[in-house]
Amino acid sequence: MTTKRRFTLLLSGDDAVADSLQTVPTQGLPHERFLLGDGVPAAPFVMLGLQGGVIDSNSVLACIQPIHLHATRDHLVLMHPDHIPLTAAESAALLEEAKPLFQDEFKAEIIAADPCHWFINPAHFVSLATHSVDQAHGRNIDWWLPRDTTEVGKARAWRKLQNEIQMLWHISPINEARQASGLPAINSIWISGIGSIDDLQAPNEIRAASYIITDHPVLKGIARHLTIPCSGVVTADTLIGGFAWLKDPAAIWPILQSALLNESLDELKLIDFPNGALRKCTIQKSDVKKGSWAFWRAPTLLSWQELTGSKAA
Repeated sequence: MTTKRRFTLLLSGDDAVADSLQTVPTQGLPHERFLLGDGVPAAPFVMLGLQGGVIDSNSVLACIQPIHLHATRDHLVLMHPDHIPLTAAESAALLEEAKPLFQDEFKAEIIAADPCHWFINPAHFVSLATHSVDQAHGRNIDWWLPRDTTEVGKARAWRKLQNEIQMLWHISPINEARQASGLPAINSIWISGIGSIDDLQAPNEIRAASYIITDHPVLKGIARHLTIPCSGVVTADTLIGGFAWLKDPAAIWPILQSALLNESLDELKLIDFPNGALRKCTIQKSDVKKGSWAFWRAPTLLSWQELTGSKAA
């Protein structure tokens, strides 16, 4: 039997509409659970993706991110760190101010992989259920704050630490300078991704991939852990057997479309999450070139909007 020359493309998904009716929100966005498993142990893989190296498989890590909480009339809204400039010098100074509080609570060294991602052994916060900034941004944080799972009181202890750092940074000269320049203050922290390397439950689509193409640190880290070659761009060499998750997937559709039309690829496997539900479908050459009843007109090609909006499993 001939092996199909396949490329797999993962699209990011949002929470299901039904989640808004739940007492407790689902942990992780649909694509986060697909990549990592239901426990969403993102922290060690984000750290691997950002700085490489080796992480002990038994070591539990949490990702701590400096953030801005925007105050509305009756609640606080998390603004995504990607939307707020934060220099390495500002991040280092804020971390230095907060270190005594971190050390008192975590009893562990905190590692800054880049200005927006710090990592620490979560110690007695290990049982918390958390949500990534991708899942919580733009929303009332009351719904997305860490919750207790097996140990009561851990979420309250985390909120106490979070409040202490908020008060400390409220009077920080770093934030005074930022606000004088018209920039939002870095006024809080966010914890997420608690887990270890051994907690990974990567799907078969990743484990079987010959190449990973991504600009997301977490998938870069998974690729490094699984020793799969990884790059940020699609090339002729990474098409067959490639698995991609990109911030702008529409940009590579012309490349994939051309590869299907010239038969250098047999099929594209598209993985997406309409209304939060996992969907996998196969796109072949016959799906890309749409015929016309008017024989004198050239066939039209499947657009990105049609591909992502109307293709059924």
